[in-house]
Amino acid sequence: MDEVIVEYIRRTVLKIPRDEIMAVLQKWGFLSEAQLQTINFRQTKEGISHSVAQLCEESSADLKQAALLDIIYNHIYPNKRVWSVYHMNKTGEETDFFDFRDFKKKFRRQIQSALINVTINFREYEDNAIWIRIAWGTPYTKPNQYKTSYVVYHSQTPYVFISASVLRSNLPLLCQAMVVASNYHDIHEMELRSHCLNSLKDIVFKRYSQNFQTNYPLQERNVLTENVDLRINDENRSEKERIYRLNQESFGNGPQPKLDFAQYKLETMFKSDPKWDVLEKKEPFRCLVKFSSPHLLESLKSLAPAGLADAPLSPLLTCIPQKARNYFKIREKKSLHPGSFMQITFKDHCRV
Repeated sequence: MDEVIVEYIRRTVLKIPRDEIMAVLQKWGFLSEAQLQTINFRQTKEGISHSVAQLCEESSADLKQAALLDIIYNHIYPNKRVWSVYHMNKTGEETDFFDFRDFKKKFRRQIQSALINVTINFREYEDNAIWIRIAWGTPYTKPNQYKTSYVVYHSQTPYVFISASVLRSNLPLLCQAMVVASNYHDIHEMELRSHCLNSLKDIVFKRYSQNFQTNYPLQERNVLTENVDLRINDENRSEKERIYRLNQESFGNGPQPKLDFAQYKLETMFKSDPKWDVLEKKEPFRCLVKFSSPHLLESLKSLAPAGLADAPLSPLLTCIPQKARNYFKIREKKSLHPGSFMQITFKDHCRV
């Protein structure tokens, strides 16, 4: 057995939380229950990883088994990677019957026709999700198993979720293979990325609570009224109800998809009143704003009720799930009045 494969399996085991190693190895299924019982799971992760590696060496584990363990690890812990969403287009409206064998054959052939030194592994899950692991090499070197790309594709949908390796030069080849294998015409990257793969799926498949509710649900309205201090005046009470209603209209009733950032890039020309003569030359003005949070949309949803921002929030913040993007380019609108200039006002707490 190749020592490189043994070491790769050992390092994969090291990435798994110690209390969950046993469950992951059972899902892997390569080692028997009798073999797993010989491992002391109360020892350090380093010791556990060496025990697993030794058993795999005795059982002659190959590269296919090592790749399968890596797929299972990434399927259980997808948030360890950054995922980008891609959308594919067809030339017509016809729906093709999906054949997994044919898909794998076309995908392999498309990539291996351009690059021989590549390792490709597939695993199909019960939710019609196909996980693809690609380890890239070069014309002169073997595939690097530590710098892999991952593709998650739900058959009969136009969406592809890709976590590219550091070798981004192979990304066009990967996208072309997806188009050919799934019988689509072209593919383009959406401006939507996150560590949370499931939330990206919720957004593009519209599985989150959308902002269709415009009035209070009766139960929630009663709770709000009961929790209001009786000494508070009617004006403050109505203001709280207004904020609650607008927040419901912007974010809906349920939990928000989990995104960890949103980025806004301003591209415009700095303009001022000609009388001020601030700049001798018209220079471009560029600004990049990035909002980061472990749960960005829930954080934005809490701003107005907490009194940190006026309600409703800017559509640039509330439209993220509806537009399925968290990368925005804000460009200047052409003014009907040549002498006019842009003015931007910032709030003290929420700078947008």
